[in-house]
Amino acid sequence: MRGGPSIRGAKAQAIGVSRGGQTTKVHVVTDVIGRPAVIHLTAGNASDVTVAPQVIAAIPGRLRRLVADRGYDADPLRDDLRAAGTAPVIPGRRTRRQPVQYDLARYKDRWRIEAAFCRLKDFRRVATRYDKLAANFASAVALASVVAFWS
Repeated sequence: MRGGPSIRGAKAQAIGVSRGGQTTKVHVVTDVIGRPAVIHLTAGNASDVTVAPQVIAAIPGRLRRLVADRGYDADPLRDDLRAAGTAPVIPGRRTRRQPVQYDLARYKDRWRIEAAFCRLKDFRRVATRYDKLAANFASAVALASVVAFWS
């Protein structure tokens, strides 16, 4: 009998099941000009909000603001960011009962993050995840970011 992903250790290798099949989610924190500063891998079915504290903890230095999409909308995350002196620039989800206030002008800078992902996915090895091991795939993403942004 053939074992499923959990038997083979797919969770340890940052592979998770989603609608499109087995995927990996790459969480990236960029600097002001869009260069990746933190790269974190999770399974494709991992929620952005649950991973956010680990990703934020890996950021070197102090943040003035965190620009993120609706996937990171959660009151505990906003409270933690404000307690650390960071302004959250995160729009509220559509299902939120009370809308949240955020800086729309700053939120328009989120295109830099999307552009960083586009540049990383120009590398076929990153876009298709040829590597089975998470450490190898993380190395490929890091190498692609060095080549794309610092060369």
